[in-house]
Amino acid sequence: MVSCPGVAALTRGPFGTVATYLPGESVPGVCLRDEEVEIHVAVRYGRPIPEIVAEVREAVGPLSGDRRVDVTVDDVTDTE
Repeated sequence: MVSCPGVAALTRGPFGTVATYLPGESVPGVCLRDEEVEIHVAVRYGRPIPEIVAEVREAVGPLSGDRRVDVTVDDVTDTE
């Protein structure tokens, strides 16, 4: 997801709880559920947010199986 143009970083969501927990580590900003994949990102200022969200969905779609992909933009930043 961070390889998508316009995505600055994955985020843990407004309460810091969005993550997938694996043995010995976690993946912040991605939460896998039975019927959905929830992704939280910070985006760079300058590109239309709907375009960035569509690119993230497109990148994750082939990996999500039959799950819906929900993308939430938690922050907009002007940093690289």
